[in-house]
Amino acid sequence: MNTAVTWIVDDDRSIRWVLEKALEREGLAFKAFATASEALKQLEIEIPAVIVSDIRMPGSSGLDLLAAAKVSAPDLPIIIMTAYSDLESAVSAFQGGAFDYLAKPFDIDHAVALIRRALAMRVSNTTKSPSSAQTPEVTQSDMLGASPAMQEVFRAIGRLSSTQVSVLITGESGTGKELVARALHQHSPRAKKPFIAINAAAIPRDLLESELFGHERGSFTGAQAQRRGRFEQAEGGTLFLDEIGDMPAELQTRLLRVLQEGEFYRVGGHAPIKSDVRVIAATHQDLDGRVISGAFREDLLHRLNVVRLKLPSLRERKEDIALLTQHFLKRVGAQLNIEPKRLTPAAQEALAAFAFPGNVRQLENFCHSISVMSPGTIVDLADLPVEVRVPQAAVAAGQAAQQDWRAELDATLFAALQTKESAAGDRFTEEFERQMILTALRYTGGRRVEAAAWLGWGRNTITRKIADLKLEEELRSRGL
Repeated sequence: MNTAVTWIVDDDRSIRWVLEKALEREGLAFKAFATASEALKQLEIEIPAVIVSDIRMPGSSGLDLLAAAKVSAPDLPIIIMTAYSDLESAVSAFQGGAFDYLAKPFDIDHAVALIRRALAMRVSNTTKSPSSAQTPEVTQSDMLGASPAMQEVFRAIGRLSSTQVSVLITGESGTGKELVARALHQHSPRAKKPFIAINAAAIPRDLLESELFGHERGSFTGAQAQRRGRFEQAEGGTLFLDEIGDMPAELQTRLLRVLQEGEFYRVGGHAPIKSDVRVIAATHQDLDGRVISGAFREDLLHRLNVVRLKLPSLRERKEDIALLTQHFLKRVGAQLNIEPKRLTPAAQEALAAFAFPGNVRQLENFCHSISVMSPGTIVDLADLPVEVRVPQAAVAAGQAAQQDWRAELDATLFAALQTKESAAGDRFTEEFERQMILTALRYTGGRRVEAAAWLGWGRNTITRKIADLKLEEELRSRGL
């Protein structure tokens, strides 16, 4: 297990448990505290590698812990957890020197990735080598694929990495867009400079402008100090803008200005700041369609889309499934210090036949689940997740049944219209969206980012709809 220890500080036992299990799965060391006061006492004895703390707890708050920790260890990365509605607290956390924030409810994979970035930065500060923290080495084992589709991706990376052109990476969620962006950076002339990644769909729009461009002290409520944005942090290196299709229209204009003129202003600032950053963008959405609908600027698309690199879905590279499965099972086995699981021919055949809507990320999650839940070293068909074991005949039957539910919906709507029910359309729309959300979250095991991608929504959209439909309590009761 990694000796760099992450502290988890939250009075909510369920939050601590979820983070503990996720870090344990990743082979990352941790300690958990139920109160900030406990963590403050321990801080007098030892300094952790990273702190992940809730902002509001009985007694001392997460901001109190943040302030004390910054005195003891100024370079200590601290991730503050907060609710979406508590924007002022999130901004205050940034001004207090927080490494980043984690909005509740959060996607556990995103949380682990954020902790890993914080750990990398801590190691960098300790060794006085900042460039290595921002640019994890991309080794051959990080990107696997013998299929023609992936070999074409590898060739494209080889052609593009030595250039300075903007690249737009497209593909379904879970296909590895950030991994490709890191590879482009690692093999580029900018490799010794920072690689900074930001997900436009995972940050509330109220904070996204400050996140990108930084802000001056006093520029808005809670801005108690100047803050450098991602563009400044990526100076000389690469800025990866994930889910660019979810960027608000007003920020699209500001981004276009940076790309055209090579300079920007901090929020509340009056002096232009020069920018030498290579921008790599990614999306799972149809940006051409969003341009037609008016949701995305055509001139910005042209600026970002100097070269477009489309990643294949796992369905388009089925010959890679066995190779990837073996790789993930071996890696999880090493993390858990157990013998890697091995699949029987029947289990391998079932995985190869599965559609994998979540692509490589979903396959990796399956391998984690298999490694933890399978009782023996040999994994048979019965040990696979239930969705993989569904007979193809049942899938075909479900497709054939689509006409039945459509006919039933038609009859139900027609009956409602005959009763002249007021706003019947709104009621049916709400019920339809409610069931879509519940089904998607049941399929993804409660991972909201993945559910949103499957539904074709942004992270903020699914969060807003859950709140509007008052689904939180029902989701908690279902363990989602």
